[in-house]
Amino acid sequence: MLRTAGKILAEVLRETAERCGPGVSAEVLNAFAEAQIRARGAEPAFLGYTPEGASAPYPATLCVSVNDEVVHSLPTKEKIFKKGDVVSLDLGLIYEGFVVDSARTELVGADDADAKRLIKATREALDAAIATARAGVHTGDIGAAVSRVAKDYHLSVVRDLGGHGTGRAVHESPFVPNFGTQGGGELLVEGMVLAFEPIFTLGKGAIELDPDQWTYRTKDASRSAHFEHTVLIGKEGAEIITR
Repeated sequence: MLRTAGKILAEVLRETAERCGPGVSAEVLNAFAEAQIRARGAEPAFLGYTPEGASAPYPATLCVSVNDEVVHSLPTKEKIFKKGDVVSLDLGLIYEGFVVDSARTELVGADDADAKRLIKATREALDAAIATARAGVHTGDIGAAVSRVAKDYHLSVVRDLGGHGTGRAVHESPFVPNFGTQGGGELLVEGMVLAFEPIFTLGKGAIELDPDQWTYRTKDASRSAHFEHTVLIGKEGAEIITR
């Protein structure tokens, strides 16, 4: 059921991202993603979910964060993409009681060297996290692998946000930071279901919460990127559930 859930999410997120272009509104993508999830016999995981510290449930299926918006931004009809936008799409679903979570970042119709470097590095950092993961390593090993990629590309890690356990709920223990020291943090054991999610920025990495109480954005207005996969921890490595 977990693998089936991941396959559904991968399909829906890919099809949603394919519709991300100039003149398209975030609201349209949200409606499309929700319809596709339900058509496949699953349910949106974020719609109606109240994370720790939130004053109200999240009112949408898809998180759509643009440029200096880092995560959790609302998919409003006023949010219309334009050429050069860096757009993070974060989506989760529930299938037969199992929760999976994934995200990807798209560059809208432009040839922007800095944006391409940002997106490429963040995607590579997710690959590095997954390549490092297996039973017996620690969350610090994952964070160290991610932060090395940021350093190589001269980017900053958003240190206040990171990955997490999932599988039966949207957010479970442990928290998986995108920085750390090898051998530090919590031990990964066989059978854990984790969502790794590197988040990089072209600026300094400090963030703040908008008055809407959902959108985190960079304090210096720098653009950010976000990639995420749900993985299953095994003895020899990590299986990507949401590929």
